[in-house]
Amino acid sequence: MQKLLIFCAFLLCFYNTKAQNCTYSLKGKVSDFHDNTSIVGASIHIVNLNKFATSNFDGEFVFNNLCEGKLTIEIKHIACETKRIVFTLTKDTFKEISLEHHLEELKEVVVKTNTKTEVTSIEQSLKKEVITNFTDKSLGDALNTISGVSSLNTGNTIVKPMIHGLHSSRLLIINNNVRMFDQEWGDEHAPNIDINASDRIDVVKGANSLKYGSDAIGGLILIKPKKYAIKDSLFSSTITSLNSNGFGGSINYEIVKTYNSGWYSKLQANYRKFGDFRAPDYYLTNSGLENINTSFRIGFNSYEKGFDAYYSYVNNKLAILQSSHIGNVNDLVAAINSQKPRITDDFSYDINYPRQSIVHHLGKVEAYKRFKNFGKLSVQYDFQLNRRKEFDSRRGDLSNIPVIDLRLFTTSIQPDLQIDYLEDFRINTGLLVRYQQNDAVSGTGASPLIPDYNKYEAGIYAIVNYDLNESTEVNAGLRYDYSRIDARKRYSLSDWNDKNYDVLFPEFETGEIDGSRIVTRPTFTFNNISASLGISKRFNTDYAFLFNYGLAQRVPNPSELFSDGLHHSAARIETGLLTIGKETANKFVASFERTNENFGFSISPYYKNINNFIQLIPTGIRTTIRGAFPVWEYNQVNAQIFGVDIDINKKIANQFDYIGSLSLLQGDNLTDDIALIHMPSANFSNRIVYKNNEFHELKLSIHQRTVFQQNRFPDYNFTTFNPTTQQDVLVDISSTPPSYTLFGFNSSAVFYPFKKGSLQLEFNVDNLFNVAYRENLNRLRYFADELGRNVNLKIKINY
Repeated sequence: MQKLLIFCAFLLCFYNTKAQNCTYSLKGKVSDFHDNTSIVGASIHIVNLNKFATSNFDGEFVFNNLCEGKLTIEIKHIACETKRIVFTLTKDTFKEISLEHHLEELKEVVVKTNTKTEVTSIEQSLKKEVITNFTDKSLGDALNTISGVSSLNTGNTIVKPMIHGLHSSRLLIINNNVRMFDQEWGDEHAPNIDINASDRIDVVKGANSLKYGSDAIGGLILIKPKKYAIKDSLFSSTITSLNSNGFGGSINYEIVKTYNSGWYSKLQANYRKFGDFRAPDYYLTNSGLENINTSFRIGFNSYEKGFDAYYSYVNNKLAILQSSHIGNVNDLVAAINSQKPRITDDFSYDINYPRQSIVHHLGKVEAYKRFKNFGKLSVQYDFQLNRRKEFDSRRGDLSNIPVIDLRLFTTSIQPDLQIDYLEDFRINTGLLVRYQQNDAVSGTGASPLIPDYNKYEAGIYAIVNYDLNESTEVNAGLRYDYSRIDARKRYSLSDWNDKNYDVLFPEFETGEIDGSRIVTRPTFTFNNISASLGISKRFNTDYAFLFNYGLAQRVPNPSELFSDGLHHSAARIETGLLTIGKETANKFVASFERTNENFGFSISPYYKNINNFIQLIPTGIRTTIRGAFPVWEYNQVNAQIFGVDIDINKKIANQFDYIGSLSLLQGDNLTDDIALIHMPSANFSNRIVYKNNEFHELKLSIHQRTVFQQNRFPDYNFTTFNPTTQQDVLVDISSTPPSYTLFGFNSSAVFYPFKKGSLQLEFNVDNLFNVAYRENLNRLRYFADELGRNVNLKIKINY
């Protein structure tokens, strides 16, 4: 019986085999994705049948006598990305298969060289190693290490980057290919970015920014994620940082999973907490912070197609020095004339009033597809939700209610097309559609500084790159932008008429009168044209000359148009003007560079002429029910900014390196023939580094930074009446603090106590000699010194 069953089963299998058609053929051709040339010697493997073939001189291959069914084919070639395709064979079939030739070699080049935004761009970069050194600090602190980059501070925790003296709306900050919008108009509004989520930060000082916007008068900051290799891998890291000043620190964790198929994912989280920081001689009462940041990323990466989805959450609680909370101008006079803050309590982790609370959500989805013999099309959708609350010292039921509560929603869609099938000629073109809504949340018990508004934007750009020869490349671009702002705002009837708005803008009036206030609906439309031209000339493997010209136009932001009231965290009254128009800047930047590890340098002069430059300047005082406060008003002047950035690196000996930089800048108000306000002063830095790779990759360095006194500043001093002395007193808000020099020490070593992974230890000291100083570009310089000595220990574990 058993033999009969076996015989029947054999007959059944034989019948099925005979019934199945196994006479089909699979033919194909393997060619280069870009130029369609044949790829010789590619290995073609039918995985589920374990059959092999090799492409001939014409790139062709053939499999015969194949059965109907599902086939999984893997195509390999040296210096190419392995490709896998799956399909069902139902007839004789011919397949054209394209591989990205030399892709693996190109990946190695990317790792070893300094890739730029554009070949002709003038930029500097912070790599992951440097970013890790600032794991418990801000984006502005990290960028301060780059020549030509400074910061506008509010204390030591609110740090706004400046490039060549320009900040806020004149800088484009691009985070993971998304332009940041987080109420950046305020002097004391720092970018809501966790630099630990990034792999590299590029600062573009030239005009190569048309892809991202028309208004990069100052420059462009690109915060880039890591591009992961296509392989099966799982790795993670933990960085713990401990600090003596502020008795706090941070912990950052990330885990990354990649697959040979091209899929990848990353989860990152960071927590940072500090108490009151300390100047050399006293605690800075109410200067701590608490941050919670996290991000998640998932995507698929191959040469021909892929996508990337990213989400980040930033929650910042920032204390503002309590001594800077003034009740009137006389408090400001007393602070200026005093050597110490009026409040110097003992150390505390409490975050009291005044303070800021900011929550920022950012999400994006980007997908791309490459087309053979054409280029790459990508489409990105992104959104941001920013909620900013500013708290002041208030009485009774208002104590926990913010005086400013703003909710800003921004969303955009951006298709981008790169045409790169021609070897020497590349075109990048794209569109932008963006919508933004600002909501001044009611219930604060105070008039909103910025009103409700809707903003609509659309743009189109085209950028051309052309290789004149092997050593010369040219870049040119043109961009058009349309923007419209629709606002709803209440004005005092007396202010509306005194400023002649009833004559200039009668179309804004709704006819609705609320007591002594008139309800208006201001609407503004702007059309911007921007352009760029760049050239790069390499003289040999070391030397290069670069030149950029840029035409940039910036529309006024809503704060410059509509500000009207007491800005509590800034302790001043700010007033905008409806008559303010757009800025137009002509930018010229050049750079002569030598890239050589034994001796390298870059000399980068620049000049910017800005028509209708919008500035915020003090104009006097105004008495309110809260007291007398300085009044700062927006106006427009013609301006120029010029200077030079110099960087040098020199190998002193086999294990010793020198790195130095010098930045010189001058800003002029051409209309009034005076200096521009808030311009950084001349500064230089030097660093000597010792490396011993054979002894635990030991690295020791000592660095010095000198900032000179700013002797060119406008005189915006004014007088106020002191009711105590019954005399007029001078309010000196213009004079600048003296020069200062700081020293620091850094050290690190790497150990391998585990079978896999490593342990890196760092020991650092900032302000080594505990120098007491004040920084001209710190808005709180009237009230307190900068930070004293800080001892830092970092522990980084890779596993």
